[in-house]
Amino acid sequence: MTMRAGLARRDPTGLPVWTYGLAALGVLLIVLPPLALLFRSPWGTFVEQVTSPSSLDALRLSLVTAMISTVCCLLIGVPMAVIFARHDGVVVRVVRSLVLLPLVLPPVVGGLALLYTFGRLGIVGEHLHDAGIDIAFTVTAVVLAQTFVALPFLVISVEGAVRVVGTRYEEVAATLGAGPTRTLWRVTLPLVAPSLLAGVVLAFARALGEFGATITFAGNAPGITQTAPLAIYVSAIDDPQAAIPLSLVLVVISLVVVVGVHSRRRRAGAGAL
Repeated sequence: MTMRAGLARRDPTGLPVWTYGLAALGVLLIVLPPLALLFRSPWGTFVEQVTSPSSLDALRLSLVTAMISTVCCLLIGVPMAVIFARHDGVVVRVVRSLVLLPLVLPPVVGGLALLYTFGRLGIVGEHLHDAGIDIAFTVTAVVLAQTFVALPFLVISVEGAVRVVGTRYEEVAATLGAGPTRTLWRVTLPLVAPSLLAGVVLAFARALGEFGATITFAGNAPGITQTAPLAIYVSAIDDPQAAIPLSLVLVVISLVVVVGVHSRRRRAGAGAL
C-alpha cells in the first residue's frame, strides 16, 4: 500500500522534488526585477518621459544600430561558424577561442581594445585618420562596439547546429552537381535555420543592451552616440526613478522579440511533426 501511494505521488517526469524548488528560485531571480520596475514606475509621467526628445533619440539610435550590427554579425558570423564547424585544426581552434573571447571579456575592456585599434592613435585608426576617416566617438563606433560583443552569440549558435547536422546532405548535394555556394544556401543554411534565427535574436538583444564597450569606444554624446542603455545610466545617476520608463521600453522590446522567436520555433517544430 505504501509503495503504491509513493508511486502515485511520484513525478511523471521522474525528476526529484527539490529540482522544482531550485527552479522556482531561478524563475523568481529573473522575473522579480522586471516586476519591480513595473511597481516602481512613475506612471503619471511615463508617456511624457518616454516620448521626450532625448529618450526617442536614444531609443531610435539603439534600434537602428542594433539592427545594423545584427546584419554585420550575419554577414561575417555565418561564414566563420561554418568554417569552425567543418575544420578542427590547431589554428582554427586558436582563432575560434579569440572570436569567442568577447563572451567572457568585460565590455569596458573590449571598448578599450577597440579604442586602441580604431581610435586616432590606434594601430588601424591612425592610418584611417591620415586618410581623413575617424571612427571613434561616432555612430560607426557604436555599430562596431555592438558587433564586437554580439558576434560570438551568433557564431556559437550556428556553429553548434552545423556540427550536429553533419555533412551527409551536403555530400549528396555535391554528388548531384551542386557547387559549394549553392549547397551552402540551399542545403546547409535551411537545415540550421532555427539555430540561425536564435543566433540572430541573441545578437540583436546583446547589441541592443550593450553599454560598456559603447561608452568607452563611442562616448555618450546625446543625439549622436547616446544609446538607450547610456541614456538610462545618465538618468539613473540623478534620479533612479526617471530611468525606469525607458528601461521598461527595452524590457518590452526584448520580451516581444524573444516570445516571437519562441512561438515561431514551436510552430516550425509542430509543422515538422
